[in-house]
Amino acid sequence: MAWTPRDEGLQQLLPILKDSQSPDTATQLAVQVKLEEFNCYPDFNNYLVYVLTKLKTEDEATRSMSGLILKNNILEQSTTLQPEFVEYIKHECLQAVGDSSPLIRSTVGILITTIASNGGLHNWPQLLPSLCEMLDNQDYNVCEGAFSALQKICEDFAEILDSAALNRPLNIMIPKFLEYFKHNSPKIRSHAIACISQLIINRSPALLLSIDSLIRNLLHVSSDDDPVVRKNVCHALVCLVQVHCDHMVPHMWQIVGNILLCSQDADKDVALQATEFWLSLGMQTNSRDMLAPILSQLVSVLVRRMQYTEVDITLLKANVDEDDEEPDREQDISPRFHKSRAHLINTELDEDPDDDKSFSDWSLRKCSASSFDMVANIFREDCLPVVLPILKETLFHQEWVIKESGVLALGAIAEGCMQGMIQHLPELIPYLISCLSDKKALVRSITCWTLSRYANWVVNQPHDQYLKPLMEELLKRILDSNKRVQEAACSAFATLEEEACTELVPYLEYILKTLVFAFSKYQHKNLLILYDAVGTLADSVGHHLNKPQYIDILMPPLIDKWNLLKDDDKDLFPLLECLSSIATALQSGFLPYCDPVYRRCISLIEQTINQEMLCEQNQSHDFPDKERMIAALDLLCALAEGLDHHIEPLVANSNVLHLLSQCVQDVMPTVRQSSFALLGDLSKSCFSQVYPFITEFFLSLVQNLNPNFIEVCNNATWAIGEICLKLGEETKQYIRLVLSDLLIIINRQNMPKTLLENAAITIGRLGYVCPDEVAPYLPEFAREWCTLLRHIQDNSEKYSSFMGMCHMIRLNPEGVVTDFMFFCDAVASWENPPQNLRQMIQNILQGFKNQTGEENWQSFTDQFPPPLTYRLNYLYDI
Repeated sequence: MAWTPRDEGLQQLLPILKDSQSPDTATQLAVQVKLEEFNCYPDFNNYLVYVLTKLKTEDEATRSMSGLILKNNILEQSTTLQPEFVEYIKHECLQAVGDSSPLIRSTVGILITTIASNGGLHNWPQLLPSLCEMLDNQDYNVCEGAFSALQKICEDFAEILDSAALNRPLNIMIPKFLEYFKHNSPKIRSHAIACISQLIINRSPALLLSIDSLIRNLLHVSSDDDPVVRKNVCHALVCLVQVHCDHMVPHMWQIVGNILLCSQDADKDVALQATEFWLSLGMQTNSRDMLAPILSQLVSVLVRRMQYTEVDITLLKANVDEDDEEPDREQDISPRFHKSRAHLINTELDEDPDDDKSFSDWSLRKCSASSFDMVANIFREDCLPVVLPILKETLFHQEWVIKESGVLALGAIAEGCMQGMIQHLPELIPYLISCLSDKKALVRSITCWTLSRYANWVVNQPHDQYLKPLMEELLKRILDSNKRVQEAACSAFATLEEEACTELVPYLEYILKTLVFAFSKYQHKNLLILYDAVGTLADSVGHHLNKPQYIDILMPPLIDKWNLLKDDDKDLFPLLECLSSIATALQSGFLPYCDPVYRRCISLIEQTINQEMLCEQNQSHDFPDKERMIAALDLLCALAEGLDHHIEPLVANSNVLHLLSQCVQDVMPTVRQSSFALLGDLSKSCFSQVYPFITEFFLSLVQNLNPNFIEVCNNATWAIGEICLKLGEETKQYIRLVLSDLLIIINRQNMPKTLLENAAITIGRLGYVCPDEVAPYLPEFAREWCTLLRHIQDNSEKYSSFMGMCHMIRLNPEGVVTDFMFFCDAVASWENPPQNLRQMIQNILQGFKNQTGEENWQSFTDQFPPPLTYRLNYLYDI
């Protein structure tokens, strides 16, 4: 279409674009008001794309901002955009792919991906051919801009790029990408490799046609002069080993040789990517055979890479030993208990060998330690002839940095080599206990962690020889003059508590006196960790804590902390969790703590809501800090989850559900997120209290099935599943409201795994309570459902969803015919399905077998990988 902007319109828009870059809150609010006014004009988005692509007299920041506002408009106005204006925007974006500014090229690439994502790649048939054609352009900017856009497209659309609906563009794109591995520009080479990596990750079938060529090309550029190219090569090889390791076997000797070199690269990013290769290779079934020839070299490299660098030592202030009287900076304290509650299907805990959480980003040191741990788990005692000489050299080294890496290495092999290490532990454990007094704080702190890895062995030896000296030294380190050591000692002591449990009862008085003294000594950050250690002690010794002499030592300082903390103090919540563990150990002492904790949470929510109402009525009032409300909602979740039906009297005698009905409508997404988590937990524990509000809550839940707010959508999706299980057949009246949105979510590209898993669980649960209503839609979600739930561990959520799927298949078997192999794969993921579910699955499999006939069934199952055939036979006798 022919369209030109009016000068007057541009003159009105440009000042707003400049103001939008201001950090001032009032200016930002004024900008939002103006933009909403401008959005009333049908061709406003044309102005935005014009500024981005055509108005080269303006500065880059203003042009880029115009593009980002346009991106948001496209997302928000997807249903109201006029087709002719969309075509204009598409045309202008393609024309601007080769802009001379890297920032503008990047913004145009983001915009192109947004348009394609919003309208579907199939509705922009000229996009991929145009971008591929631009790759051959002699103008570097055009080539780089096209590659930048293609990289974003590969990231967002890898799963559909091999589809017949798009004329299988990968058949052209993959050979072209491989060709550009040898381009004279390192930026272009990097783009080409990054595009291929996305296709590897998403297991694009078209890639298999060029897999050997890909591996040869990667090896060709593995020693590239440019570190970004080398890093991308390593990343591509990491992706390949995860999904196509069998194709790498003929080249593996050369690949591991190159990766070994890159693991020693001077560029830390290259070395980190290369080291991640060992982690991925270690997960392969034949990893031992591939690693054995280089084991000695690999172990040596990994231990060397576990050493702190000069930069690390500076960042960690390793030369400052006594800092326990230095107040913590608030910015150094990670927020605790204030991340809005998210319902996760699979929860995994990471064990972190570095004790400083402000330094806990994934690093070369940590990756090397994890890889070393992996090597130990693969080779077990067989790697000790290689490992022990290196440990002997490092553990007793005069240079503290090398000694520290040796202590870390000794901790890293604890799990894999425990049997082989037992004979050395009588000598090593006393040496490690002596290292707890090392003059270097980083040595003392890592020694705490390493000793915690051997805590199980220590607990099972004569107490006077090992447990008692270790406990005494760790308690001294809890009172260390260095805050990092205090933190490591608290964490290690918590591990010892979990291993020793009631073995600590004889030493309880001494332990409690030390921990209580630490309450008066610790700065803010470590005080929060100390609460955890005290709570873990209570969990570990249980009712043995219920003695007057112990209560007299422990409770006064905790009550003092309780009384000192105001409602808006962020330290209130870790203290409450600690008190909950203690109250549980004291048994009869638990319920008296419940009521005040619950009431305080209700009060926090009520105060925040009232303060916001006052603010809306009178602008002079301060806007409330809603973190208090979020934290209170999350703590109520924990109480509902922990107390289960015992919370019902508290709920019945409070206005919590009236408050919750306001919270679920809050403008702040994080408030809604925590509100839906609480709604789900209350539905599980006391549904009779929730039931009178159910229609009101359901309407709020439906309004929040919006994937643009991932965490809110995730919790709303989960809460719907919990509610429908309690409602049973009454859910029928709400099926139409929620099912269409859930089907959109489960079929949407590039969604976080947790949201997709929750959507799948909830769809299955809807089918469990209302199979007649949901079964007709099976073809729209069966494949995605099966693919998602095969990765979920056995639990009650998986059970109810699978029961729902089985009910639906019985009603509509034709709905899964085309995806039946995926169903077989999903049911094989169970470790131990409950008997009634096992029987239902067996009946469905037998029914399909009978329906197709023995010969057709045999042909069908011949396509299965051997492990799948084995699992189906083992679990379901099919």
